[in-house]
Amino acid sequence: MKKICFSLLITLAAEEEIFSQKQTQHLQQAWMAYFNQSRFSGKWGLWADVHLRTREDIFSGFSQSILRGGLTYYLNDLTKITAGYAYVSHYPADQHANITRPEHRPWQQLQWHTNYSRIRVMQYLRLEERFRQKVKNEDELDNGYNFNYRVRYNLLLTAALGKKAFAPNTLSFVLNDELHVNFGEEIIYNYFDQNRFFVGFSYHTTGSDNLQFGYLNVFQQLPSGNQYRQIQGIRMSYIQNLDFRRK
Repeated sequence: MKKICFSLLITLAAEEEIFSQKQTQHLQQAWMAYFNQSRFSGKWGLWADVHLRTREDIFSGFSQSILRGGLTYYLNDLTKITAGYAYVSHYPADQHANITRPEHRPWQQLQWHTNYSRIRVMQYLRLEERFRQKVKNEDELDNGYNFNYRVRYNLLLTAALGKKAFAPNTLSFVLNDELHVNFGEEIIYNYFDQNRFFVGFSYHTTGSDNLQFGYLNVFQQLPSGNQYRQIQGIRMSYIQNLDFRRK
């Protein structure tokens, strides 16, 4: 019994030491984005999105930009698969204070929708292959790339607030959560990458396009395992859906 109690004390002391070593960086950022899904036929379409994110204090500096495109195949009107490529710029930060670090990111996705009279639900499961160029020092990039896979699950719920659901010039309530999980040979401590939570509103400019705005909270575990980043801020996105099929 004494041995068990002693072991428990040692374990608790070790956990307390690990917890005390945890460091969390707190940032306030603004995330701005444009999304486009264009459909050209019964089966084929294109995906495109552009992102720009500030660094801190809401509007101070820039932390990241993303250019993403993809080719979409429609299994039916509510389910589609997309494959594409994204180019990511990680602007000067810790470990590369004076240079921008590029990332090449092929990606594949299954997306599906569930629609009710006043509620719309969108979900997707995305796989990413992340090739981030190595860094020699704060002033130089190195040859080669760090690589890992990442899986993302996104759940978006939109509830109509106007008398006419999702009609032009009406508002909807938006609730969104996205979980990111890393895996691959180079991932040691941070299999959990991050969780993004968003709550806000959607202003419907047309029957299919809308402007989203609201509060964003991101909690991220960094590669060291005991360092974390929490981002709180605002997110503004314009979502455009174009249908070029003959009526």
